[in-house]
Amino acid sequence: MNSICNLALLGFGNVGRAFVELLERKRGALREQHGIEFRLTGVASRRLGWIADPGGLDVPALLRGQFPAAASANVRDWIAAARAHVVFETTSLNRHDGQPAIEHLRAALEQGAHAISANKGPVVFAYEELRDLAHARNKRFLFESAVMDGVPIFSMFAETLPAIDVRGFRGILNSTTNVILEQMEAGATLEQAIAKAQALGVAETDPSDDIDGWDAAFKTIALSNVLMQGRLRPGDVRRLGIRELSPEKVQAARARGSAYKLVCQAYRRGNTIVAEVAPKPLPLSDPLAWVQGTSSIIQFETDVFPGLALTEVNGGLDATAYGLLADFIRAVRS
Repeated sequence: MNSICNLALLGFGNVGRAFVELLERKRGALREQHGIEFRLTGVASRRLGWIADPGGLDVPALLRGQFPAAASANVRDWIAAARAHVVFETTSLNRHDGQPAIEHLRAALEQGAHAISANKGPVVFAYEELRDLAHARNKRFLFESAVMDGVPIFSMFAETLPAIDVRGFRGILNSTTNVILEQMEAGATLEQAIAKAQALGVAETDPSDDIDGWDAAFKTIALSNVLMQGRLRPGDVRRLGIRELSPEKVQAARARGSAYKLVCQAYRRGNTIVAEVAPKPLPLSDPLAWVQGTSSIIQFETDVFPGLALTEVNGGLDATAYGLLADFIRAVRS
Protein backbone atom coordinates (compact mmCIF):
# COMPACT_ATOMS: atom_id res chain seq x y z
CA MET A 1 0.00 0.00 0.00
CA ASN A 2 1.17 3.50 -0.74
CA SER A 3 -1.39 5.38 1.40
CA ILE A 4 -1.88 5.18 5.15
CA CYS A 5 -4.35 2.51 6.24
CA ASN A 6 -6.90 3.60 8.84
CA LEU A 7 -7.65 0.91 11.42
CA ALA A 8 -10.68 0.73 13.72
CA LEU A 9 -10.85 -1.67 16.65
CA LEU A 10 -14.03 -3.02 18.23
CA GLY A 11 -13.24 -4.26 21.73
CA PHE A 12 -10.38 -3.02 23.89
CA GLY A 13 -10.02 -5.86 26.36
CA ASN A 14 -7.05 -8.20 26.69
CA VAL A 15 -7.03 -9.24 23.03
CA GLY A 16 -7.58 -5.73 21.71
CA ARG A 17 -4.80 -4.26 23.84
CA ALA A 18 -2.41 -7.08 22.91
CA PHE A 19 -3.16 -6.45 19.23
CA VAL A 20 -2.48 -2.71 19.49
CA GLU A 21 0.79 -3.40 21.32
CA LEU A 22 1.82 -5.91 18.64
CA LEU A 23 0.96 -3.43 15.88
CA GLU A 24 3.27 -0.89 17.48
CA ARG A 25 6.08 -3.44 17.83
CA LYS A 26 5.68 -4.50 14.20
CA ARG A 27 5.24 -1.01 12.72
CA GLY A 28 8.75 -0.98 11.25
CA ALA A 29 8.47 -4.51 9.83
CA LEU A 30 5.10 -3.72 8.26
CA ARG A 31 6.56 -0.66 6.57
CA GLU A 32 9.85 -2.17 5.45
CA GLN A 33 8.78 -5.71 4.55
CA HIS A 34 5.21 -5.18 3.35
CA GLY A 35 4.93 -1.51 2.43
CA ILE A 36 2.11 -0.99 4.93
CA GLU A 37 1.66 2.27 6.83
CA PHE A 38 -1.19 2.53 9.30
CA ARG A 39 -2.79 4.62 11.99
CA LEU A 40 -5.39 3.70 14.58
CA THR A 41 -8.38 5.96 13.95
CA GLY A 42 -11.13 4.24 15.93
CA VAL A 43 -11.56 2.33 19.20
CA ALA A 44 -14.89 1.20 20.61
CA SER A 45 -16.18 -0.86 23.51
CA ARG A 46 -19.18 -0.95 25.81
CA ARG A 47 -17.24 0.94 28.44
CA LEU A 48 -15.56 3.50 26.18
CA GLY A 49 -18.28 4.16 23.62
CA TRP A 50 -17.48 4.99 19.98
CA ILE A 51 -14.14 6.87 19.82
CA ALA A 52 -12.91 8.08 16.41
CA ASP A 53 -10.34 10.48 15.00
CA PRO A 54 -9.50 10.15 11.27
CA GLY A 55 -6.18 11.90 11.92
CA GLY A 56 -5.08 9.12 14.24
CA LEU A 57 -5.55 8.39 17.95
CA ASP A 58 -2.76 8.71 20.53
CA VAL A 59 -1.84 5.03 20.92
CA PRO A 60 0.51 5.40 23.93
CA ALA A 61 -2.24 7.32 25.73
CA LEU A 62 -4.78 4.60 24.92
CA LEU A 63 -2.46 1.93 26.30
CA ARG A 64 -2.06 4.01 29.48
CA GLY A 65 -5.83 4.07 29.85
CA GLN A 66 -6.33 7.67 28.70
CA PHE A 67 -9.23 7.88 26.24
CA PRO A 68 -10.82 10.83 24.44
CA ALA A 69 -14.57 11.31 24.60
CA ALA A 70 -16.77 9.18 22.37
CA ALA A 71 -17.81 11.00 19.22
CA SER A 72 -20.29 8.67 17.50
CA ALA A 73 -23.63 7.12 18.36
CA ASN A 74 -23.47 3.73 16.62
CA VAL A 75 -21.20 1.41 14.70
CA ARG A 76 -21.97 2.80 11.24
CA ASP A 77 -21.43 6.42 12.29
CA TRP A 78 -18.22 5.33 14.05
CA ILE A 79 -16.82 3.53 10.98
CA ALA A 80 -17.57 6.59 8.87
CA ALA A 81 -16.05 8.97 11.44
CA ALA A 82 -12.89 6.84 11.66
CA ARG A 83 -12.74 6.61 7.85
CA ALA A 84 -11.80 3.00 8.47
CA HIS A 85 -10.16 0.86 5.81
CA VAL A 86 -10.00 -2.17 8.13
CA VAL A 87 -12.28 -2.99 11.08
CA PHE A 88 -11.07 -5.48 13.70
CA GLU A 89 -13.68 -7.20 15.86
CA THR A 90 -12.42 -8.59 19.19
CA THR A 91 -15.55 -8.59 21.35
CA SER A 92 -16.66 -11.57 23.40
CA LEU A 93 -18.67 -14.51 22.07
CA ASN A 94 -22.45 -14.44 22.18
CA ARG A 95 -23.21 -18.15 21.79
CA HIS A 96 -26.93 -17.55 21.23
CA ASP A 97 -26.83 -15.66 17.94
CA GLY A 98 -23.36 -14.12 17.43
CA GLN A 99 -24.64 -10.58 17.83
CA PRO A 100 -23.73 -7.74 17.87
CA ALA A 101 -20.47 -8.90 16.30
CA ILE A 102 -22.21 -10.01 13.09
CA GLU A 103 -23.86 -6.63 12.63
CA HIS A 104 -20.55 -4.88 13.32
CA LEU A 105 -18.78 -6.90 10.62
CA ARG A 106 -21.68 -6.50 8.20
CA ALA A 107 -21.54 -2.73 8.72
CA ALA A 108 -17.78 -2.70 8.08
CA LEU A 109 -18.12 -4.54 4.78
CA GLU A 110 -21.11 -2.52 3.62
CA GLN A 111 -19.17 0.68 4.28
CA GLY A 112 -16.16 -0.47 2.28
CA ALA A 113 -13.80 -1.78 4.96
CA HIS A 114 -12.14 -5.16 5.32
CA ALA A 115 -13.64 -7.10 8.27
CA ILE A 116 -11.30 -9.10 10.53
CA SER A 117 -12.52 -10.97 13.61
CA ALA A 118 -11.17 -13.00 16.51
CA ASN A 119 -14.74 -13.99 17.39
CA LYS A 120 -16.13 -17.46 16.68
CA GLY A 121 -19.75 -16.31 16.70
CA PRO A 122 -19.82 -14.61 13.28
CA VAL A 123 -18.12 -17.63 11.68
CA VAL A 124 -20.64 -20.02 13.24
CA PHE A 125 -23.81 -18.02 12.56
CA ALA A 126 -23.00 -15.93 9.48
CA TYR A 127 -19.95 -17.30 7.64
CA GLU A 128 -21.57 -17.65 4.21
CA GLU A 129 -23.36 -14.30 4.43
CA LEU A 130 -20.26 -12.36 5.45
CA ARG A 131 -18.03 -14.25 2.99
CA ASP A 132 -20.38 -13.47 0.11
CA LEU A 133 -20.83 -9.85 1.17
CA ALA A 134 -17.05 -9.40 1.33
CA HIS A 135 -16.70 -10.88 -2.15
CA ALA A 136 -19.42 -8.62 -3.53
CA ARG A 137 -17.70 -5.54 -2.07
CA ASN A 138 -14.22 -6.70 -3.15
CA LYS A 139 -13.13 -6.86 0.50
CA ARG A 140 -11.97 -9.61 2.84
CA PHE A 141 -13.71 -11.27 5.78
CA LEU A 142 -10.96 -13.03 7.75
CA PHE A 143 -10.93 -14.76 11.14
CA GLU A 144 -7.67 -16.66 11.70
CA SER A 145 -7.70 -15.94 15.44
CA ALA A 146 -11.10 -17.58 15.98
CA VAL A 147 -9.55 -21.06 16.46
CA MET A 148 -6.16 -21.96 18.02
CA ASP A 149 -5.14 -18.32 18.46
CA GLY A 150 -3.09 -17.26 15.44
CA VAL A 151 -2.09 -20.70 14.17
CA PRO A 152 -2.62 -20.56 10.38
CA ILE A 153 -5.40 -23.11 9.99
CA PHE A 154 -7.90 -21.33 7.74
CA SER A 155 -5.24 -19.57 5.66
CA MET A 156 -3.23 -22.79 5.33
CA PHE A 157 -6.04 -24.51 3.47
CA ALA A 158 -7.14 -21.40 1.57
CA GLU A 159 -3.69 -20.36 0.38
CA THR A 160 -1.10 -23.11 0.91
CA LEU A 161 -3.04 -26.33 0.27
CA PRO A 162 -5.29 -25.60 -2.72
CA ALA A 163 -7.71 -28.28 -3.92
CA ILE A 164 -7.35 -30.34 -0.73
CA ASP A 165 -10.49 -32.15 0.42
CA VAL A 166 -10.76 -32.07 4.22
CA ARG A 167 -12.62 -35.19 5.25
CA GLY A 168 -12.45 -34.77 9.00
CA PHE A 169 -10.47 -33.63 12.01
CA ARG A 170 -9.97 -34.24 15.72
CA GLY A 171 -8.23 -32.04 18.21
CA ILE A 172 -7.74 -30.50 21.65
CA LEU A 173 -8.93 -26.93 21.15
CA ASN A 174 -9.87 -25.69 24.63
CA SER A 175 -6.87 -24.96 26.85
CA THR A 176 -8.94 -24.19 29.96
CA THR A 177 -10.30 -27.72 30.22
CA ASN A 178 -6.84 -29.07 29.48
CA VAL A 179 -5.44 -27.27 32.53
CA ILE A 180 -8.42 -28.26 34.70
CA LEU A 181 -8.17 -31.97 33.80
CA GLU A 182 -4.45 -31.96 34.61
CA GLN A 183 -5.22 -30.45 38.01
CA MET A 184 -7.84 -33.16 38.60
CA GLU A 185 -5.28 -35.81 37.68
CA ALA A 186 -3.14 -34.39 40.48
CA GLY A 187 -6.00 -34.79 42.97
CA ALA A 188 -7.89 -31.49 42.83
CA THR A 189 -11.67 -31.39 42.79
CA LEU A 190 -13.34 -29.74 39.80
CA GLU A 191 -13.93 -26.59 41.86
CA GLN A 192 -10.31 -26.48 43.05
CA ALA A 193 -9.05 -27.06 39.51
CA ILE A 194 -11.21 -24.23 38.18
CA ALA A 195 -9.90 -21.90 40.89
CA LYS A 196 -6.33 -22.83 39.94
CA ALA A 197 -7.04 -22.17 36.26
CA GLN A 198 -8.56 -18.81 37.18
CA ALA A 199 -5.52 -17.93 39.27
CA LEU A 200 -3.31 -18.73 36.26
CA GLY A 201 -5.43 -16.41 34.11
CA VAL A 202 -6.59 -19.29 31.91
CA ALA A 203 -10.23 -19.50 33.02
CA GLU A 204 -12.85 -16.77 33.02
CA THR A 205 -14.70 -15.69 36.16
CA ASP A 206 -17.60 -17.71 34.77
CA PRO A 207 -15.96 -20.73 33.09
CA SER A 208 -19.23 -22.30 31.93
CA ASP A 209 -18.52 -21.93 28.20
CA ASP A 210 -15.32 -23.93 28.68
CA ILE A 211 -16.53 -26.44 31.28
CA ASP A 212 -19.73 -27.25 29.38
CA GLY A 213 -18.01 -27.58 26.01
CA TRP A 214 -19.50 -24.54 24.29
CA ASP A 215 -16.17 -22.95 23.35
CA ALA A 216 -14.95 -26.25 21.89
CA ALA A 217 -18.24 -26.82 20.07
CA PHE A 218 -18.12 -23.39 18.43
CA LYS A 219 -14.56 -24.00 17.27
CA THR A 220 -15.63 -27.36 15.87
CA ILE A 221 -18.50 -25.75 13.97
CA ALA A 222 -16.30 -22.96 12.60
CA LEU A 223 -13.77 -25.46 11.27
CA SER A 224 -16.48 -27.71 9.82
CA ASN A 225 -18.36 -24.92 8.08
CA VAL A 226 -15.30 -23.23 6.59
CA LEU A 227 -13.06 -26.18 5.75
CA MET A 228 -15.66 -28.86 5.03
CA GLN A 229 -18.45 -26.68 3.55
CA GLY A 230 -20.79 -27.63 6.37
CA ARG A 231 -23.82 -25.75 7.59
CA LEU A 232 -23.74 -26.79 11.23
CA ARG A 233 -25.34 -24.86 14.06
CA PRO A 234 -24.75 -25.34 17.80
CA GLY A 235 -27.64 -27.79 18.10
CA ASP A 236 -26.04 -30.05 15.48
CA VAL A 237 -23.01 -30.89 17.64
CA ARG A 238 -23.20 -33.61 20.25
CA ARG A 239 -21.76 -31.68 23.19
CA LEU A 240 -20.67 -33.09 26.53
CA GLY A 241 -18.45 -31.03 28.81
CA ILE A 242 -16.28 -32.09 31.73
CA ARG A 243 -18.62 -31.03 34.55
CA GLU A 244 -19.61 -34.61 35.39
CA LEU A 245 -16.07 -35.97 35.50
CA SER A 246 -14.78 -36.81 38.98
CA PRO A 247 -11.12 -36.67 40.06
CA GLU A 248 -11.36 -40.40 40.80
CA LYS A 249 -12.40 -41.18 37.23
CA VAL A 250 -9.65 -38.98 35.78
CA GLN A 251 -7.02 -40.52 38.07
CA ALA A 252 -8.20 -44.07 37.34
CA ALA A 253 -7.78 -43.44 33.62
CA ARG A 254 -4.22 -42.23 34.16
CA ALA A 255 -3.47 -45.34 36.20
CA ARG A 256 -4.62 -47.43 33.22
CA GLY A 257 -2.29 -45.53 30.87
CA SER A 258 -4.78 -43.00 29.51
CA ALA A 259 -5.38 -39.27 29.87
CA TYR A 260 -8.77 -37.57 29.78
CA LYS A 261 -9.02 -34.78 27.21
CA LEU A 262 -11.94 -32.76 25.87
CA VAL A 263 -11.83 -33.97 22.26
CA CYS A 264 -13.36 -32.06 19.35
CA GLN A 265 -14.02 -34.02 16.18
CA ALA A 266 -15.98 -33.86 12.96
CA TYR A 267 -16.14 -36.28 10.06
CA ARG A 268 -18.03 -36.46 6.81
CA ARG A 269 -20.55 -39.30 6.69
CA GLY A 270 -22.15 -39.41 3.27
CA ASN A 271 -23.60 -35.96 2.63
CA THR A 272 -23.61 -34.97 6.28
CA ILE A 273 -21.01 -33.91 8.83
CA VAL A 274 -21.09 -35.62 12.20
CA ALA A 275 -19.55 -33.45 14.92
CA GLU A 276 -18.91 -34.11 18.59
CA VAL A 277 -17.26 -32.55 21.64
CA ALA A 278 -16.78 -34.90 24.58
CA PRO A 279 -14.23 -35.90 27.24
CA LYS A 280 -12.44 -39.08 26.26
CA PRO A 281 -9.73 -41.21 27.91
CA LEU A 282 -6.98 -41.28 25.28
CA PRO A 283 -4.12 -43.78 25.34
CA LEU A 284 -0.82 -42.09 26.09
CA SER A 285 0.42 -43.21 22.66
CA ASP A 286 -2.13 -40.85 21.06
CA PRO A 287 -0.56 -37.47 20.11
CA LEU A 288 -3.67 -35.73 21.43
CA ALA A 289 -2.87 -37.13 24.88
CA TRP A 290 0.56 -35.49 24.81
CA VAL A 291 -0.85 -31.96 24.79
CA GLN A 292 -0.37 -30.26 28.16
CA GLY A 293 -1.21 -26.96 29.80
CA THR A 294 -2.45 -24.25 27.45
CA SER A 295 -1.21 -26.07 24.34
CA SER A 296 -3.52 -27.18 21.52
CA ILE A 297 -3.42 -29.67 18.67
CA ILE A 298 -5.51 -30.53 15.63
CA GLN A 299 -5.18 -33.48 13.24
CA PHE A 300 -6.79 -33.36 9.80
CA GLU A 301 -7.72 -36.24 7.54
CA THR A 302 -7.61 -35.22 3.88
CA ASP A 303 -7.74 -36.92 0.51
CA VAL A 304 -3.99 -36.40 0.06
CA PHE A 305 -2.59 -36.29 3.60
CA PRO A 306 -4.14 -39.04 5.75
CA GLY A 307 -2.78 -37.36 8.89
CA LEU A 308 -1.81 -33.68 8.93
CA ALA A 309 -1.29 -32.17 12.40
CA LEU A 310 -0.74 -28.68 13.76
CA THR A 311 0.39 -28.14 17.34
CA GLU A 312 0.57 -24.90 19.31
CA VAL A 313 2.64 -24.99 22.48
CA ASN A 314 1.38 -22.73 25.27
CA GLY A 315 -0.39 -20.20 23.12
CA GLY A 316 -1.55 -16.89 24.54
CA LEU A 317 -2.64 -13.35 23.82
CA ASP A 318 0.33 -12.58 21.58
CA ALA A 319 -0.57 -15.53 19.37
CA THR A 320 -4.19 -14.37 19.12
CA ALA A 321 -3.01 -10.84 18.32
CA TYR A 322 -0.69 -12.23 15.65
CA GLY A 323 -3.61 -13.93 13.90
CA LEU A 324 -5.26 -10.51 13.57
CA LEU A 325 -2.01 -9.01 12.31
CA ALA A 326 -1.53 -11.74 9.70
CA ASP A 327 -5.11 -11.27 8.52
CA PHE A 328 -4.47 -7.52 8.26
CA ILE A 329 -1.48 -8.11 5.98
CA ARG A 330 -3.44 -10.59 3.85
CA ALA A 331 -6.37 -8.21 3.52
CA VAL A 332 -4.51 -5.09 2.46
CA ARG A 333 -2.14 -6.93 0.11
CA SER A 334 -4.92 -8.86 -1.66
